[in-house]
Amino acid sequence: METKKVWFVTGASKGLGLVLVKKLLANDYHVAATSRSVESLIKEIGNASDSFLPLEMDLTDNENVKATIAECIAHFGQIDVMVNNAGFGLIGTLEELSDSEVKTNFDVNVFGSLNVIRNILPHFRNQQSGHVFTISSIGGYMGNFPGFGIYCSTKFAVAGFTEALAEEMKPFNVHTTLVYPGYFRTNFLSKDSIRTAASPIAAYKSARELEKAHLDEINGNQPNDPEKAADVLITLSNEENPPVHFFMGKDAYHYAKQKLELIQHTMAAYETLAGSTEISNN
Repeated sequence: METKKVWFVTGASKGLGLVLVKKLLANDYHVAATSRSVESLIKEIGNASDSFLPLEMDLTDNENVKATIAECIAHFGQIDVMVNNAGFGLIGTLEELSDSEVKTNFDVNVFGSLNVIRNILPHFRNQQSGHVFTISSIGGYMGNFPGFGIYCSTKFAVAGFTEALAEEMKPFNVHTTLVYPGYFRTNFLSKDSIRTAASPIAAYKSARELEKAHLDEINGNQPNDPEKAADVLITLSNEENPPVHFFMGKDAYHYAKQKLELIQHTMAAYETLAGSTEISNN
C-alpha cells in the first residue's frame, strides 16, 4: 500500500492554505501547516497528531524557517510536497507607497518564500524527490493594474526565481510548479488581510477606483472556488511530469492570453527595428 505524501504548507491559517490543509487531511495525507500564530492553526484545524503538525513560523527569519522545517522532518520523517503559499496583498501606487511599505511586502512575499525554498532543498536533494509549489498570482504575469505595481512586482520576482529553480532541480528529480491563480473567493481582499497605502494621493483616481472595486465589489464575488483549487493542487502533485507554469482559473487564462497577444503583436510590429541592433560583419 502506497504511503501518503507529507505536505508542508505555509500561510495555512486562512484562505487557500487553510482550505488545502483541511482537504489534504480529509484525504489521509500527512500535513505540517505554518502560520505566524500556532493558536490560529489549532483553532481552525486541531492539535498536533500523527497526521497533523501545526507550526508557528516567521517567514522573514531564515533561522526560524530552518528550525521549523527540521521540526517537521523530525515529526514525519520526511517532506514530499512544499507549498509556498504565505504572502499578502498591498495596494498603492509607486509614488504613494513608502520604502518601508514596499520592503515589508518584499520581505514576506519574496524573501520569505526564498527562506523556505533555501531550507527545504537540501532535504529534497538528499532524498532525490520532492515537489515545490510556488503560489504566484496572475498579477505575477500581467502587471498593468494601477495601484498594484508593488504587489505584482513581488509576484513577478517569485515567478522569475521559480523558473530558474525548475531548471536547477531537474538533476535531483524534484518537480517545481509555478501557480498563477486568478481571483479566488477567499479573505485575501478583506480589510484585515490586504494592506493599502498609509499616505494615499488623491490625484491617482484610477488607482483609487480599482482599489475600491477590489475591496467593495470583487471581494466576496470572486469567480473561483478555493475548494476546487485545493483539488487541482493535489491532482498536480500526483502527476508524473507536472507543469512548471500553471494558470489557475478561467480569468487567469483570459488575462494571460491578453498579454501573450499583446506581446506577439508588438514583437511582430517592431521585429525589423529590434533586429537592427545586430553587429554587421560587412
